Amino acid sequence: MIYQAAMQHKWNESPQQSYDHVSVRRVLALFRPYRPHVASLLLTTIVNATLSVFPSFLISQIIDVGIIGRHVGLLFALSGFTLALVIVNGLIGVLRTYLATLIGQRVMADLRVGLYQHLLALSLRFFSKAKLGDLMSRFNNDIGGVQGTITGTFSTSISNFLTLVVTLIFMFAFNWPLTLVALVVVPAFVLPTRRVGRTRRALSLETQETQSKLNTVLGETLNISGILLVKNFVRQQAEQARFGEASADLLRLQIRQSMVGRWLFMFVGIFATLGPVLICLVGGLEALGYLPGHVTLGIMVAFIALLNRLYSPVTQLANVWVDIQGSAALFERIFEVLDEPHDIADKPGAPALPPARGEIVFEHVDFRYLPERLALRDVSFVVEPGQLVALVGPSGAGKSTTTYLIPRLYDVSAGSVRIDGHDVREVQLYSLGQQIGMVTQETYLFHASLRENIAYGRPDASEDEIIAAAKAANIHDFIAGLPEGYETVVGERGYKLSGGEKQRIAIARVVLKDPRILVLDEATSSLDSHSEALIQAALMPLMQQRTTVVIAHRLSTILAADQILVFDQGQIVERGKHLELLERSGLYARLYREQFKAETERLASLKEEAAR
Repeated sequence: MIYQAAMQHKWNESPQQSYDHVSVRRVLALFRPYRPHVASLLLTTIVNATLSVFPSFLISQIIDVGIIGRHVGLLFALSGFTLALVIVNGLIGVLRTYLATLIGQRVMADLRVGLYQHLLALSLRFFSKAKLGDLMSRFNNDIGGVQGTITGTFSTSISNFLTLVVTLIFMFAFNWPLTLVALVVVPAFVLPTRRVGRTRRALSLETQETQSKLNTVLGETLNISGILLVKNFVRQQAEQARFGEASADLLRLQIRQSMVGRWLFMFVGIFATLGPVLICLVGGLEALGYLPGHVTLGIMVAFIALLNRLYSPVTQLANVWVDIQGSAALFERIFEVLDEPHDIADKPGAPALPPARGEIVFEHVDFRYLPERLALRDVSFVVEPGQLVALVGPSGAGKSTTTYLIPRLYDVSAGSVRIDGHDVREVQLYSLGQQIGMVTQETYLFHASLRENIAYGRPDASEDEIIAAAKAANIHDFIAGLPEGYETVVGERGYKLSGGEKQRIAIARVVLKDPRILVLDEATSSLDSHSEALIQAALMPLMQQRTTVVIAHRLSTILAADQILVFDQGQIVERGKHLELLERSGLYARLYREQFKAETERLASLKEEAAR
């Protein structure tokens, strides 16, 4: 299987420092709708951090006053108050955790919904270059990867910072010389983290891209069509090797990512043990009179207890910086999709398309999929309301591209497409789509019931309306004969149905929508004659009283057409009715001999048999 071209990392072209500034602001903007909750979180965090320091002060009083001073009543009172303070602070900590989780999960939900909403609004041009596995990776791995940063790191960072500030205030109040001694080892925690963070960020980005590659292999080979292809060509071992290679790359990167900074944090732990040793040494020398100052036993014990309140936040903040650098790479990938422009969008103040009569006008239309190549060149034609226009031509001539421009799945590169005089770029997309129905060559059904698939365009349709649409599409009898009827689940992509059955379900879906303009790709070359006859019987009444543009594959449709447009290499090279075009002996006449003559002879033979 061939990978589609991957999306470009556009911001790699600009300085990283500029992007960091922008991304931080964008991440913080995610919290804007929850400012009251964030304010409550800050308040509980401040109270939690402040109260967490008081037990150390109370312990110093218990030792110096209660124990050494032999005040038993005060010993009981201080001990009870310390216990009560710890319980109250624990309850506040639970509330803080709840607020942090609530904010984080809501931000995550907003990010998921926003990303999905943005993707739905992108044009087909984006999806023609994107990989499904890569897009799935943005949801499952990238958003999941930043979840810890949003739900935990945000709250933890604030708590650690406030704990650090409050602890330093208390330590300086107790004994400022000992506080300076305790701060000597702090630079060993902080200085190396920036380098570790940059490495973690690069590894995180590479890991997510490898995970995306792994998802692509899964998406390509484990869907119904992919697994059939693998089995038919006996490529199981090759695909297993491809998956194994990607999995091995991911394993290597995940191990490296997990180990980044672990040596640093080992040394941080070693330096953290120096603090209590230095406090005992300097405090002991003060107590013995070798250094100026007076340190009580209670203050020394409180200081050693406070060291954990000092070093632990510093260590965790160093970890946070490394984790944030790793998450920054994930935010890059999320914002990359969110920054994809909506090249097909409503203009500000665009009006709704009025109920359509069905006139379609192409005027000097050019279209490019790629900048260097024209897919359509100077295409002009008019379809009057209620007419049937057939598009014929060799494969790749531009027929499907032409039909995509009518509902504005793409925008023209030059010229215009108008419906009832309204340029399709000037009206609301929703109103345009409501009045156009499409039945494409590749029929797509959701893994849902037949009822849900038929009613996809009109979920509020009644039972009678759904049945009427199915009858019009010659599929009701088949559905009624199933054990579960309209509640039958069709399987992924409708794989439990035959090609003809899927196509008739698609026709029923369009019948229920009841559009004024119909666009059809009536390819039936892979269907048996019975299915083809049923589909043709369903299409003929569907096309009545509607403007219809058909990529024609059947002679009967061509003969019924009010106008035939013959495409070749992105241009209309001939136009007219069937007999007129045959007389010109041009491309249409050649296509007729190659594609339709056998059908003509088969129909004539059937008529002869019927006459006998």
